Amino acid sequence: MPTTIITGGTRGIGLATATALAASGHDLVLAFHRDDDAAARAADLVRRAGRGCLTVQADVTVDDDVARLFAAARQKFGQVTGLVNNAGATAHIGDLADTPPDVVRRVIEVNLVGAVLCARAAARVMSLRRGGAGGAIVNVSSAAATLGSPHEYVHYAAAKAGVDALTVGLAKELAGEGVRVNAIAPGIVRTGIHAAAGEPGRADRAAARIPLGRAGEPAEVSGAIRWLLSDEASYVSGAVLRISGAL
Repeated sequence: MPTTIITGGTRGIGLATATALAASGHDLVLAFHRDDDAAARAADLVRRAGRGCLTVQADVTVDDDVARLFAAARQKFGQVTGLVNNAGATAHIGDLADTPPDVVRRVIEVNLVGAVLCARAAARVMSLRRGGAGGAIVNVSSAAATLGSPHEYVHYAAAKAGVDALTVGLAKELAGEGVRVNAIAPGIVRTGIHAAAGEPGRADRAAARIPLGRAGEPAEVSGAIRWLLSDEASYVSGAVLRISGAL
């Protein structure tokens, strides 16, 4: 039975992914940063789908928290076979020159350093060479990685470009060890990330520049993650799949 860790797994794309994976037979470990109520609601959804669920409060930028997350997953379910590196934040919208340095650091730490630390931990527990059962990692990147997001969040785009590089390099590194590594690159998706950065209406404002004419929904992203974790994608590794309405 697959066991998958989802960081940022209790809201937005993470929650939609948890729901999709539970329906596909995954037991889940959902990492969250602060919101206990959201974590409880997410766990209830997974359990109502008939799957096991553990929620773990963790900061993915903290080494000890990442180690504790993976240890808790192993203690609860045994072998970990999947990781969805989804925790992320933009935290600020505006020109880079007007973005406070502490925000720049935090965004890069959450989106890139956190993804690297969690991918490292996953490699250590999944690798056949290290005694794991193999598995798959899906990193949640962003269309911003190639668009650059000028006047909005260049710092976030730079971090996500690093996630793309992590995906390609780690896919090659783990190819002979039973672990596939891929990424998805969503465009504008209707989640709470916009309100958290101070502009709750951003998804609607940005819709005019999206060729499909609208923002995406979390469920339109989660299906791709589910597929990349599945045996149907057994020959897919090192890919970055864009889900952006042609943006």
